[in-house]
Parts: sequence; structure tokens; C-alpha cells
Amino acid sequence: MSIEPLLKSPTSRLASRVSLLKGSIIDSSTSLLASQKHDIIRFAMGAPNAELIPEAEFARLATYPAAGRYDYAATEGNPELIEQIVAYHSRRGVDLDPSRLLVTTGGMQGLDIAFKLFVDPSDLVIVESPTYTNGIATALSYQGRVLEAPVDEQGLIVEALPALVAATGQIPKVIYTIPNFQNPSGRTLSGARRMQLLELAEEWDAFIIDDDPYGLLRFEGSEEPSFAELSPGNPRVVSVRTFSKVLAPGLRVGWMDMDPALRALAVNAKQSMDTCTNGPMQQLIADYLSEGRLDAHLNTLREVYRERKQAMLAALAEAFGQDVEATDPEGGFFLWLTLRGRYAAIHSEKLFPIALAHGVAYIPGPAFSDSGAFADALRLCFATSTPARIAEGVQRLHAALEEALASGDAR
Repeated sequence: MSIEPLLKSPTSRLASRVSLLKGSIIDSSTSLLASQKHDIIRFAMGAPNAELIPEAEFARLATYPAAGRYDYAATEGNPELIEQIVAYHSRRGVDLDPSRLLVTTGGMQGLDIAFKLFVDPSDLVIVESPTYTNGIATALSYQGRVLEAPVDEQGLIVEALPALVAATGQIPKVIYTIPNFQNPSGRTLSGARRMQLLELAEEWDAFIIDDDPYGLLRFEGSEEPSFAELSPGNPRVVSVRTFSKVLAPGLRVGWMDMDPALRALAVNAKQSMDTCTNGPMQQLIADYLSEGRLDAHLNTLREVYRERKQAMLAALAEAFGQDVEATDPEGGFFLWLTLRGRYAAIHSEKLFPIALAHGVAYIPGPAFSDSGAFADALRLCFATSTPARIAEGVQRLHAALEEALASGDAR
């Protein structure tokens, strides 16, 4: 058979799921910003600034002799790293069972594995709205049917879920939640709602994917109990964690906590992806944790992020007054800005190129919804920039909004 007809139409033989593969506006912003020739203040990517990454310690630890550092690692993860993860959380009063842990290539691989294990075509997946772009994209890549559920100051409005589910005529298979300092809203799911969510998962025979990249970055308020604390060993809860937000995103190391029977299946899934997570990076983090450096590093991050959040809120209040509404997170990286008053009719996606020309970048609100909602909102990351840069970035955003208002180009 000649392949010539296929070459004329290369998309004619693709899998049907290809139409459901969504690129990430967030991830794409990295290359977009790198291509800019003028100064850009970066409120877009959720990443720590380079000055907050312990590069000197990493460079020193990378020279340590370690048997097998550059060999294949066990798919389950470097035993030393798993041991250190368990030990670190034990010092925080959290008991982890090493037989439940799987080291992953960043948190995103954890999400991919979880959705791969649970979602068949047309299965109902509840997601927060707004929520993490890549979480939605992963659910859709396995042909899940996404049901968006609203959030408020206490996170996912769990009380609304039974009516939303009843309206679909379908019981959910998965509930995807970011319980602490949610991406993008910065809000935290209350303890009472966490308990309600566990009860609903039991009623519906559903799984909870607990995606918590920011939980260690609380700089104000009181901690809410984790799902594991509320329901120890619950086989319906799969937790996804990452070192990207607390150490460095380029390490690409995360981990999952799940029922041992699910872990065995997750190992199979991972072996068909990448065999094992990067061995040298696993060893690096294991050595870093073994030296007891993480707590001091986290304390530094918390102080810095508190200061930067406060600087952003102050700058927004001074520049915009009542014409914007911002969330006030108690931790994490982000706040959610909703355009009000004079700016209420401006579309955040149409505003983006104007803002970029003014030298400030953010992520438009529709990126965080499968339905394209939140045209009047945008996500701002306060973690990456100093207070001085934050103040300048807010002024640039103000100039962009004023230009859009005057020209009408962003309506």
C-alpha cells in the first residue's frame, strides 16, 4: 500500500482523541515571553524567582558521590528520597506510608497517571471553576466529560455539587480539587467542605484527585486538615504533590500518595511513560532533605511571598481603587483579579497583547475554564517579582487597561 495518500493528508489517520488535546496557555507563555525583546514584568508563570532557588546548595550536592546516581532509578522512586519524604512529613506530624508513595516526573505526571487510571471516555469529572488549565486538559485528553463547579471564599462550593450532578443525569467518576491556595483563585477549601467532599465521594463511588502544590507555602492564617488527616488511608483519595513550587520547577520531581493497590497500577502506567523519574534530581533532593534544609528554606519563602502578596494588593488598591476586585490568599503564588467598574467590559484575552506591549504579562481568565468563562478576570502571580517590580508591573497593567478603555480594542 502506498503511503502517498496519507502524506497528502497527514491528519486523516490521527486518533479521535487528538481533537480533545488542549495546549496550555500557561506553559506556552514561557516561550512567548522568551521571544520578547523588551522588558516584561512576569505575573504569568507560577514559578519562584531564580534568587529564591537554592542553586548554590544544589551545585554542592550534585558533586557528592552517590552509587548509581546516573543509572536507571526504580520506577517507584529512589528509596532514599521516599525515606526522606516520609521523615520530613513525620516531623510535621503527618504520617506517610512508603508503600503508598510513587515518585513522579513533576506534579503533572501525577495528574496524568491519576486521570489515566480513573477516566474512561464520557466519564464525568467535576472540576473547580476556575481551575488549573493543565488539570482540565488532562481530564479531556482521556475523553472525560468536564463538569465545572463554582468556588467562593471557602473554595469549591461542595453544597452545590448534588444539584449540578443531578442536572447532568450522570454520577461523577472523579472530583478534581486544588484544596490549598487554589490555582488560579488563591482560595482554600474549608475543613467542613473537605469532609463533605469525602462523604460525596463515598456516596458516588468516586475518586478525589487532591492536587496540592502549594500546601507548604502558607504564610497567614491557620492550616486546614488534609484529606489524609480527615480520612486516613482512604482508597478514594489520590494525592499529587511536587517539589516545583518549594524548590525549583526545573527539577521535575513530584510524588503521589495512594492506596497500595492503585500504586501498583500507577507503576505500570509510569513504566509505559518514562521508566523512572530523573535519577540525579531524585538523589539531589534526597540529599537536600537529609541535611534538614527544607524548613529554613520554606520559612524564607513564606516571608518573601507574604511581603510580595501585600505589595501587589497595595499596588492594585492604589492604582485601581474599586475598579478591580482581588482575592487575598493566605499562601501560594496567585491572586485572582476581576475587572469591575470602568473596566468591566474589557476582555482579558483581548487585553493581553496590549498589556504585553506595555511590558507586563498575566494569564487571562478564560484559560482556567473549559467553557471559556471569566473573560473579565486574570491571574496574577506575585511570587516571581520583587515588591518594586510588582509596583511597576501594576502601573503597566493600569496603562494597558486605560489604553484598552480609550481605544475600545479589548471589548
